[in-house]
Amino acid sequence: MVCITISGQPGSGTSTLVGKLQQNFGWSSLNGGQVFRDEASKRGMDLLAFGQLCRDDLSVDRDLDDELQRRISEPDGPDVIESRLAGRWAYQLGVDCVRLWLDVSENERARRVVEREGGTLQQRLSDSAMRMAIDHARFEELYGFQPADPEPYSDTISADDMSADEVFIETLTILQKRGITNV
Repeated sequence: MVCITISGQPGSGTSTLVGKLQQNFGWSSLNGGQVFRDEASKRGMDLLAFGQLCRDDLSVDRDLDDELQRRISEPDGPDVIESRLAGRWAYQLGVDCVRLWLDVSENERARRVVEREGGTLQQRLSDSAMRMAIDHARFEELYGFQPADPEPYSDTISADDMSADEVFIETLTILQKRGITNV
């Protein structure tokens, strides 16, 4: 059963945090962003083009989100699920788990993407703004909410000035307060 969902905007460090939790606890995981990237790749599309497809054909998003909701609800599902909507779905499905939002500014997210993938800060800010506009419209049309709406999250970490290890340590503290130390 899911112990924690980890959500945040692209470049906020959710995948890095999942990796640290897997390494520390040996947990299984589902990375919603990777599912999205894999589907884009399978279709021969970059993320921007795939996001536009999702905007134009809402059934693509709905199918991906239905799969995520199904996996969140499985009693023998992954221990940790990472996706911008994982916390929202766990909340709506009544899954008792930590629902964590990593809050990172647009500039810091772009800086991290440059560090990880290259390019210029201005290019990454522009790409991010375009992707966020497409995603914002999609989420509003599909569901009438935005992933960053705070309601479904049990915990938020403001991670602009934190290293990946500091985010991990704060997450461990949150898990320990909930009595979750391993599975």
